Amino acid sequence: MPFRRCFAAVSTACMLIAIAPATALVASAAPAERIIRGGSIVTVNPAQPTAEAVAIADGRIMAVGTEAEVMKLAGSSTTLTDLGGKTLVPGFIDGHSHFMSVIDVQLQALCASPPAGSCRSVADVIEKLKDLRDRRKLGPGAFVNGYGCDPTLLEEKRWPTKRELDAAFPDNPVILVHVSGHGAMLNSKALAAYGVTAATPTPPGGVIGREEGSREPDGLLFETAFLPVFGKMPGPPADERLALLARGQELYLRAGITTAQEGATLKDQLDLLRVAADRGLLKLDVISLPFITELDAIFGKEPPRNEPEYRNRLRIGGVKIVADGSPQGRTAFFTKPYLDGGPAGQKDWRGEPTFPQREINDMVKRVYDGGATLFVHCNGDAAIDSLLEAHRFASGDDPAKPRGTVAVHAQFIRPDQLAKFRAWGITPSFFTLHCFYFGDTHVANRGQAQADFISPMKSARGLGIRPSNHTDFNVSPLDQLFTIHTAVNRMTRSGRPLGAAERVTPLEALEAITIDGARQYGEHERKGSIEVGKVADFAVLTGNPLTVAPDRIEAIAVAETIKDGVTVWRLPEKDAAR
Repeated sequence: MPFRRCFAAVSTACMLIAIAPATALVASAAPAERIIRGGSIVTVNPAQPTAEAVAIADGRIMAVGTEAEVMKLAGSSTTLTDLGGKTLVPGFIDGHSHFMSVIDVQLQALCASPPAGSCRSVADVIEKLKDLRDRRKLGPGAFVNGYGCDPTLLEEKRWPTKRELDAAFPDNPVILVHVSGHGAMLNSKALAAYGVTAATPTPPGGVIGREEGSREPDGLLFETAFLPVFGKMPGPPADERLALLARGQELYLRAGITTAQEGATLKDQLDLLRVAADRGLLKLDVISLPFITELDAIFGKEPPRNEPEYRNRLRIGGVKIVADGSPQGRTAFFTKPYLDGGPAGQKDWRGEPTFPQREINDMVKRVYDGGATLFVHCNGDAAIDSLLEAHRFASGDDPAKPRGTVAVHAQFIRPDQLAKFRAWGITPSFFTLHCFYFGDTHVANRGQAQADFISPMKSARGLGIRPSNHTDFNVSPLDQLFTIHTAVNRMTRSGRPLGAAERVTPLEALEAITIDGARQYGEHERKGSIEVGKVADFAVLTGNPLTVAPDRIEAIAVAETIKDGVTVWRLPEKDAAR
């Protein structure tokens, strides 16, 4: 980070800390159930940026301010929590991820490259898959699945081939999912299991890799060609999936996340979530976004709609549409071609839309007419054009009417499109982790200038837009501090700055995963900042992201997660001592 920007960020943080906190109290003087004090408190409330103590009762914040004033609410049964110099921030609001992936990551092999995983070569990937097969005692005929593979980061700069997977797993179907989640490499047994043959046509919006000189599938499936596989990947019975879900949610809790998103929910996933909610298994709030193709199964003849209240920490919060693919997988839809062709060797390749424009138009109109909040995955600028056209079509004479529409990712948005977002009330949920994980790839695929403008948080905020930020788990690890870090620093894996002009301050980066995330869901009146009357959702951090050196934000850890005033996760002492 340039010295001047670093100095400005730290100076702003120090100025905020120097403000003596006033005290806000509820009208009732009933004793607090819990009081938290003894460290830095970053409220994300501009009217009261910092505080010395917070009081909690009935899962809500009842006082925020000086320790002397807040302690007046202590009674004989009040639990006093000493932060020990740590930092209290609002619980993190997940801008976009796939909550149900907590099941998959417990059943599949992590085939990612450092630092998310340990695979550096094709041999490493195959070894990870073998380890999974042996550890889970997967016999002949059982599927061996891996996730997180990024061929561009392997020494060979390629996938494990179908033939290599056939040789390593002669008795098992193998599905190796791309890091984007938008495609996979399958071996022969897996292709046969899903009926993919030389006679299988490539569907619109999809990619089927073919052996050179023939139509024989080479194992590579992307986008609409992969969707039938993704939707029917084998898994354990419902009771086991429920146990995995209950256990796996700790991945979110240990990241300080108190509101999570299931970002493309299938009917069977929603059914499982409802069972988990009704059994009281959910320890954090979960917002489900039914996928557009599941609306009939989920809503029947009724129009798609949001559920205004949580039921046992679960609610439907909108509908998800996918307009294109992945820029790192070279399936995102652009107005200009990729510099190095398509994923299956296509020339003059711009990617393709997931659905034709007419279908996108009808989908968006159905969601708008039903009154549900629309979330649209769109990465390339041509896909963003498609969203804007569908929004104009579905909005009739009033495209500026507030609808809460969210453009998920909007990575390669153009300045003119960003201005249209502002005019039409569309909010982006950006993905600044791409700067690190895929920034070098984007430069190679799209060129420096276009790559520099990915996830342009500063430009968006300059127009008055308040974007959220996200991890898209399991595309990237659940790490909210690294999410802040990438928004502030914007450095690639190779150590090069990517779009330094789009860096934001640590406070702005924190707002993107707290109050701005809550605003995205229409919950900013009850979540996202430490204010009286809001739910008592907090993350306790080992350091203050507003005061540490910007390049050290990633070193901060979550020490404790508090939901509705109750600690639901705490960093084990052995880890805290490191």
